[in-house]
Amino acid sequence: MIGTHIRPATEGELADVGALIGLSFDQLVQCASLVPRPTDRLRVMSAYFGMLTEHAFRYGLVEVIDNDRGLEGAAVWFDRSGDMPEPLDYERRLAALAGPHVTNFQALDDIFDKNHPTDPHWHLAFLAVHPDHQDKGLGSALMRRTHAELDAAGIPEYLEATNEQNIRLYRRHGYAPMEPFDIRLPDGTPFYRMWRPAGG
Repeated sequence: MIGTHIRPATEGELADVGALIGLSFDQLVQCASLVPRPTDRLRVMSAYFGMLTEHAFRYGLVEVIDNDRGLEGAAVWFDRSGDMPEPLDYERRLAALAGPHVTNFQALDDIFDKNHPTDPHWHLAFLAVHPDHQDKGLGSALMRRTHAELDAAGIPEYLEATNEQNIRLYRRHGYAPMEPFDIRLPDGTPFYRMWRPAGG
């Protein structure tokens, strides 16, 4: 962790950030729910995360940690302190990348839209660390950097956690469960809503 360098992603890195998120999230039950076919999963999820990362690059913040071998971690934030459009040509692009799995992503969008907070905030959409670099504090470093800036501006944060390990991590950084806490895809796969007030 000593000397960790966090920097904004460049536009040319956004697809690589999507691939990093896809790889680091590959074993999550949520990804298996969205793309049940294992041979499709990493390709589809990486493209999906890449599309949303492109949008965050324009309407939020994408930060990375890297070394001489490539990206180690990334945080993808959306600025929801005001109105934010959906990604350009979203429905067509989603159908093209998801193929036969598109209805699963539409269901995800539906539950996220119905349960998204209305108060102004920043949304931590993805916090990802390459499997070779996990448990080294990189995710915490990425959060602390942006939390400090948002705290100074008086802006709270929101996220959807995916499992108990994530929930424990986010609790350590000041996030608390919201009501409802547990929101579910049609097949019962859960996400967990958490909120961090300005100042943690």
